[in-house]
Amino acid sequence: MRITQGQFSFLPPLTDDQIKTQVKWALDHGWAVSVEYTDDPHPRNTYWEMYGHPMFDLRDPAGVMQEIVECRQAFPTHYIRVMAFDSSKGWETPRMSFIVNRPDNEPGFRLERQAVEGRSLRYTMTSYAVDRPEGDRY
Repeated sequence: MRITQGQFSFLPPLTDDQIKTQVKWALDHGWAVSVEYTDDPHPRNTYWEMYGHPMFDLRDPAGVMQEIVECRQAFPTHYIRVMAFDSSKGWETPRMSFIVNRPDNEPGFRLERQAVEGRSLRYTMTSYAVDRPEGDRY
């Protein structure tokens, strides 16, 4: 199973040249770009760990590509994504998000059912990866 989050998630993995093209497009629009990583890709886990700092006022995609390379070296078995934020309206609005690194094995999610008051059922999704401790999930 393959995690499908962000843009391009239904396509084959992007090459570094394709990633660079997308980053350039974001930078050409004046968006701040950041690189983030996680070993818990739950769809509601929107706050991934940031690698380095957001790159405000950057105009050359080479800086972002260097951050991606370094993050891949530091966390080779984690999910890594590129985020682009538009602050032109006075607030940080995510405009672009796509995964640039995945673990070799993506175990997916399970649906858990819980009985609550009044014979009602409540469902939640849990990643199979979180059965193992953080840092040892992939």
